[in-house]
Amino acid sequence: MAAAPLILASASPRRLTLLQQIAIAPDEIIPADIDETPLPREIARDYVGRLSVEKAQTVGRKTGRAFVLAADTAVACGRRILPKSEDEETARACLELISGRAHRVYTGVALIAPDGAVSSRIVETRVKVRRLAAPQVDEYLRSGEWNGKAGGYGVQGLFGKHIVSIIGSYTNIVGLPVYETANLLDGAGYRS
Repeated sequence: MAAAPLILASASPRRLTLLQQIAIAPDEIIPADIDETPLPREIARDYVGRLSVEKAQTVGRKTGRAFVLAADTAVACGRRILPKSEDEETARACLELISGRAHRVYTGVALIAPDGAVSSRIVETRVKVRRLAAPQVDEYLRSGEWNGKAGGYGVQGLFGKHIVSIIGSYTNIVGLPVYETANLLDGAGYRS
């Protein structure tokens, strides 16, 4: 009997790269098209947990018997969920908010096994950013690396020089905590 395929329910090139780094190659990539609007008073931890499961279930309903892996990442400053930066103004607001303070990055990871069983994890990483002067913010905005990134930055690029400390999973900040993801896949019986 052939092994069930693995479907990555994400369009994120970073998530695909992180899976490939741990020798996991999805058989197919099918991004989940769902409403990602936070619910009223929803905190970041609950938000990413809900969205990752919804994404996996949405794609799982279309694919039948497969392993379906989905994830969602959010940056939170206090109780506030920072948006994905789709324009420079949003990115600037995010960078000014996290400047000189600690924030948290949450990723929810959900896996649906071929038998329909759902397993999930939520991973939290604390990130401290140095105080950013206006020229530093301007320099980073000119790079364009912020585009489409939760909280207005990507830790794996130029912004790395502004990170004072990380407590927790680095790959979580990039978009997929690989340790927890590998454990979910192993626990569900997936073999690459």
